[in-house]
Amino acid sequence: MSKTFFTSEFVSPGHPDKICDQISDAVLDTCLEDDENSRVACETFATTGLVIVGGEITTNTYVDVQQVARDIIKEIGYKPGLGFDYDCGVINTIHSQSPDISMGVDTGGAGDQGIMFGGAVNETDELMPLAITLAREIIRKLVELTQKKVLTWARPDAKTQVTLEYEDDKIVGIDTIVLSVQHDEDVTLEQIKKDVKNLVIKPVLEKYNQDISKVKHFYINPTGRFVIGGPHGDTGLTGRKIIVDTYGGYFRHGGGAFSGKDSSKVDRSAAYMARYIAKNLVASGLATKCEVQLSYAIGVVEPTSVKVDTFSTGKLDEEKLENIVRKVFKLSPREIEKQLSLRKPNFKYKDLAKFGHIGRTDIDLPWERLDKVEIIKEMTNEK
Repeated sequence: MSKTFFTSEFVSPGHPDKICDQISDAVLDTCLEDDENSRVACETFATTGLVIVGGEITTNTYVDVQQVARDIIKEIGYKPGLGFDYDCGVINTIHSQSPDISMGVDTGGAGDQGIMFGGAVNETDELMPLAITLAREIIRKLVELTQKKVLTWARPDAKTQVTLEYEDDKIVGIDTIVLSVQHDEDVTLEQIKKDVKNLVIKPVLEKYNQDISKVKHFYINPTGRFVIGGPHGDTGLTGRKIIVDTYGGYFRHGGGAFSGKDSSKVDRSAAYMARYIAKNLVASGLATKCEVQLSYAIGVVEPTSVKVDTFSTGKLDEEKLENIVRKVFKLSPREIEKQLSLRKPNFKYKDLAKFGHIGRTDIDLPWERLDKVEIIKEMTNEK
C-alpha cells in the first residue's frame, strides 16, 4: 500500500497579488462593457500607498483606471489605517497594443505562442481536486463571515493550505490545515483559533463530508501575529497566483496567467477550453482523471498540438480520445471565444480573479457545463 500526501493553497481577495489580479480584470471588464473587441493586456503592481497599472490596451471606450482600482480596493475591505486603502496613489502607464501582435490576431490566430492545461478528476461533484476545493471554500467562508462582520477582528489578507493523505491514489483523510488570517491588534490568538475552527473550517468540512475531529494537524496563524498585511506587508503583482487560480498544483500548468488578458490571449481562453474538454470527458465516463494540453503559435489559427492524458484511468486509448476532442470541440482562438462567450460573458472577470477561474459552482461558467457529454457518448457508442 502506497501512502502519499498532496497539498493545495488558496488566498483571499485581500492578498496583495489577488488585489492586482482583480484590478487588472476589472479594467478588462470595463473595456468589454462598451467595446467587446477590446484588446487588453493589463498588469498591476501594488505596494504601500501605491498602485501602478500598466500594459497594452486597444479599445474604443474610456476607462477611468484610477477609479476602477480604488473601487476594487474599497470593495475588498481596505480602509484608512491599514497601511493601504482606496485613497492610495494610482499611476496609469497603459499604452496601445503592438501592431506586430495585432497582425496575427486580426487574422484569427492566437495572440501568442504557449501551452495550456486543463483537468478534471472525480474527487468532488464539480470534478475538481478535493484539496484546492477545500482550500477555496475555507477562504470563501472566511471572507463571507468577515464581510458580514461575524468575524469582527478579521482583516482582508488571508491564505490557507490543505494537505490530503492518499493511499493507492485514494483519499483517506485530511492530514493538515493551515490558515493565516490578518487581524486587528486587540484580538487574542486563542479567539482567532476558536472562531476559525468552529465558524470557518468546520462547516466547510461538513459540506464535503469530512470530520474536523479527524484532521491530524492545525496551524492557525502559526507565527502568532498577522496584523500588517496586504500590499503594506508584501508587494502585489498580477499573475503570481496561477496555481491558486486553477487546480492547486494537482494538474500541470503552462505558466501563463489569466487576469488582465482578453480572450484573444490563449493563456486564458485555451486554458478554459482545456478544462471544458477534460470535464466533459470525465463526465462521459471515459476516465476518472483527465488532463488536456493544448498548444498554439502566434498568428496561427489551429492548435499546434492536442494531448489527452488519463493517467491509466481511460476506457479508450489516448489517441482515440484526442481524435474525439478534435471532432467535438472547435479549437481555434476565435471559435473558443464564441463557444465560451468570452467576448460577451454573463459574468465579470474580476469575480473569477476573486475566487478562482476553474471549478466554480456559484457562477454559470460556460467551461464548467457538461453539454458535450451526450455527443461524446454517441461517438463512443456508450449511450
